[in-house]
Formats: sequence, structure tokens, C-alpha cells
Amino acid sequence: MRPDPTRPATRGGVVPPEPVAEPVSLDSAELFRGAREVVIVHNRERYILRITRQGKLILNK
Repeated sequence: MRPDPTRPATRGGVVPPEPVAEPVSLDSAELFRGAREVVIVHNRERYILRITRQGKLILNK
């Protein structure tokens, strides 16, 4: 594999890995906005994320 001339090489010609983006973090209160369930569309499929009576989250297709 050829080194990428746009990225700096480190000692020994080894190129450091690309930095990994931090995952998005959402507070459930922001996501639900007072509701008990939200619909999430992923790849044209609908999923329902619900808050249970015990306060846990459950995802159904």
C-alpha cells in the first residue's frame, strides 16, 4: 500500500490511522419531547422506540 502524500508520515513511514468521529449523543428527553414513543426511519424501514412502564427503552420494527 502506498503512503498518502497528503497525510504526514510518522517515524518509520507508518501513517497514523484516521481519527474516529465521536458518536452522536442525545438525551432521551430531547428525543421523546414528552412522548412515550418515537418513530425512527432507517433505510426506508420504520422502527418504534418506546419507553416502558419501568422506564427502559425498547426498539421494535
